[in-house]
Amino acid sequence: MSIQNSPYTAFAGLLTNSGSSVSPAELHGLLLGRSCAGAGFTVDPWLEDAAELLGVVPEDRLRQALVGLQEMAKGELASSDIALILLLPSDEMPLAERAAALGQWCQGFLAGFGLAAGSRTLSQDATETLQDLAAIAQVENRLDESENGENDYMEVMEYLRVAPLLLFTECAAPVEADMAEPEPKPPLH
Repeated sequence: MSIQNSPYTAFAGLLTNSGSSVSPAELHGLLLGRSCAGAGFTVDPWLEDAAELLGVVPEDRLRQALVGLQEMAKGELASSDIALILLLPSDEMPLAERAAALGQWCQGFLAGFGLAAGSRTLSQDATETLQDLAAIAQVENRLDESENGENDYMEVMEYLRVAPLLLFTECAAPVEADMAEPEPKPPLH
């Protein structure tokens, strides 16, 4: 896949055309953070949170892309797979740009998680995962263009593909609950 045709680049174009300077990585992090904290998958609250981050009300094409991004996240979180697909620059991009996007993704995730989690008490594992994400958000200046830098980037990216699932499992209601009809209450006699 060429750089021009990557999902990240396409989303970046939509955001730029809408007048927003937010990166696709930060936006995707926001979505997954709020989803993993239990915000659910109702479209309007997601669009409101996205609009606040973007600083613009999403017009039709961007709105459709945001809804599609949420559907993709919902499918991934409900899946039996144990890894997420992150909206990040392609491997052909310079390492510094990819590392900066990783940091933006983590910042977005933490912001989204904070929006939805409230004052919930978290397990030690969940707290450590959030601390890891906060540390990774600072990674952009610590990776150099070398084989070791590439390896470090890949390890961090793989961690980010699975770590949010721990938070989702602990904090969010099952996705099926969002889709199910409420059960009728039994009649009182």
